Amino acid sequence: MSFQEVVEAEGHLIDSHIMESIFDTVVEQHARFEVEEFRIGRTNSEASYLRLRVTAADEAALDRLLETLLLLGCAPVDASDAQLREVERDRCAPEDFYSTTNHRTYVRHGEQWIEVENQRMDAMVVVESGRARCRRLRDLRRGDRIVAGLRGIRVVPESKERGRLSFAFMANGISSERQVETAVRQTAELVRQTRSSGLKVVVVAGPVVVHTGGVEGLSALIRQGFVQALLSGNALGVHDVEAALFGTSLGVRLSDGRLEEHGHRNHMRAINAISRAGSVALAVESGRLRSGILYECVKAGVPFVLAGSLRDDGPLPDTITDMNAAQDAYAAELAGAGLVLCLGSMLHSIATGNMLPSWVRIVCVDINPAVATKVSDRGTGQAVGVVADVGLFLGLLSKDLV
Repeated sequence: MSFQEVVEAEGHLIDSHIMESIFDTVVEQHARFEVEEFRIGRTNSEASYLRLRVTAADEAALDRLLETLLLLGCAPVDASDAQLREVERDRCAPEDFYSTTNHRTYVRHGEQWIEVENQRMDAMVVVESGRARCRRLRDLRRGDRIVAGLRGIRVVPESKERGRLSFAFMANGISSERQVETAVRQTAELVRQTRSSGLKVVVVAGPVVVHTGGVEGLSALIRQGFVQALLSGNALGVHDVEAALFGTSLGVRLSDGRLEEHGHRNHMRAINAISRAGSVALAVESGRLRSGILYECVKAGVPFVLAGSLRDDGPLPDTITDMNAAQDAYAAELAGAGLVLCLGSMLHSIATGNMLPSWVRIVCVDINPAVATKVSDRGTGQAVGVVADVGLFLGLLSKDLV
């Protein structure tokens, strides 16, 4: 006895290699498929359409197959409303909850397809008052009605649009042999497009920005309005302030690369100076802090979030040491983002990518190719890697834009 289901998918199926992934998935799971209908898009904007009958040996195998195909944008043709289950206890979901991807998602409710709001991966879908929203497990409350099972759900993976040349270096993956200047020009164009569309450019930066001499470049971008939020950790803030106050980073003089005598304590002196002022903003207001990345953020009214960690010294009074609160602060600043520049910070980049829907572009710049690969491998498939010195990249980008 065999079990069958007819599914359909629509989009740039060929250009994005989605169709071959669908076929490969069916074969890999020891099932069979029969193409009932296929229409190819004939223009850059026209989508292709695929209708497929899949057959599996038993019901469990069919369910597993449908769950995998759902992530590729295949949904059953015979659509019924999504199954809703009530949460019986705070922070606990029913066993068969649907866990979201970062792709655009729709659920069927009241015989209508509703787009899910606040899209992000690894969340639940709460349906309330005719609206569907992503909600994290820790935010679930008793009485919430969440989507369960796989029926009545449509996932629309981001696809490569034909003729989208502005992000063309995406096609070549991560390479240390690509000209940095080319990547900078294309990134600059993405920044311009994002701002002209009214969307935010968010920078995720690590302390390597300071170590490699990228402060001037990033400061110029902030000053000229190309950055709408800065996300980082305590270390960037500390070394940025250290460089501004003492001209060193990790005790090394930025002017000539030599160790400063007793420079090992400069980062603690920087923390102490900001603590005495009360905050970064107050240090700027009092004139104690007169340059640097955080200085420019304060002067330009650009919000910054410093997320603490177990290894932090101090930390700075602005650093958020409650991880849940730090996540919430990151997510709040990412709302409305169209482009995220990740600069030399693997863990913060991965964390940020996990909060974003798949249609928000990410450019990950690091001297280590493995960093960009890890960001992409952890579910952030839209991330593009640029293997380059972060300081050099920022200097070139600021010259192009400013």
